[in-house]
Amino acid sequence: MKTFRTALLAAALVMGLASSSQAENMVRKVDSFDFLVDQSGSMMMGDGINGVTKAAKAKQVLTSVNQTIPDLGYQGSMHSFAGVKTLVPYGAWDRAGMQAGIDALPAGGAIFGKMTPMGDGIAAVSSDYAGMARPTAEIVVSDGANNQGVDPVAEAAAVYQAQPGICFHVISFADTPEGQATLDKIAALNNCSVSVKGADLLASQEAVDKFVADVFYGGGEAIVLHGVNFAFDSYALDAMAQGILDEAAAVLKDKGGNVVLEGWTDSIGSDAYNKRLSQNRANSVKSYLVKQGVPASTLATQGRGKSFKYDNSNEEGRYLNRRVEIQFK
Repeated sequence: MKTFRTALLAAALVMGLASSSQAENMVRKVDSFDFLVDQSGSMMMGDGINGVTKAAKAKQVLTSVNQTIPDLGYQGSMHSFAGVKTLVPYGAWDRAGMQAGIDALPAGGAIFGKMTPMGDGIAAVSSDYAGMARPTAEIVVSDGANNQGVDPVAEAAAVYQAQPGICFHVISFADTPEGQATLDKIAALNNCSVSVKGADLLASQEAVDKFVADVFYGGGEAIVLHGVNFAFDSYALDAMAQGILDEAAAVLKDKGGNVVLEGWTDSIGSDAYNKRLSQNRANSVKSYLVKQGVPASTLATQGRGKSFKYDNSNEEGRYLNRRVEIQFK
């Protein structure tokens, strides 16, 4: 481990001591997401005789979205309704793993007698939302043709009431005014929602890019810190980290503005413990920066908990995950 840390420091020296640098980065808007996919009989209907089903189109769209999501350490899952199933269990988002779940979705099937209990589907998976890292994007992929069970709009409103930090987004395959109206009402419940037509995402990669950016990330200015990492179960700053933060403090004082210090941990231990530890790490960095003359009023802190940006299966990856990042507001 000592060799690895020395290599990090050597790399910083080779780069002209640019151990803190400003960069235009993709900044996560959400920490977790879930795809909630309609598998009702109406989704198994196609365009005309032997046409491509809405379910098949949904699979194509989900594939495009999954391939476009940037690797920023999200947690993810996928569920279906009209036959409630957990297709991808909640955990560190893995592009290949999510794609396997998408591939497992049926593109066709029974039409008659397979109703659309959309509200029941939202209700059935809502208990899973409680354990998801916030903020959370719940992406509903449906034609909105609810014809059985509870009102989906009321159920989505109930989720908002009970589950702070979640936001419903809509990928619509509606082919009736009633179905589109239902989806529009869900999207109208909260101004955080992004609502798009599945047909538009099928037709244009640019539309997919925009949807992913609108839901998953933004372009934010950041100070990238190379070497502000922590020992296991610690929030103490070593000499290397202090030197890097000296540089970061100079940048912050010169630039001005407000920032968020985001603390992270590796994946060992409970979620609750790591949330506290990550907050302590962010607070530790704030205290040091304040001592270097950065106004405390410009520094917000947030403990993000477990990080999956780097590989937690080895010591080097866990070390890199035990970090603090600086994001400009």
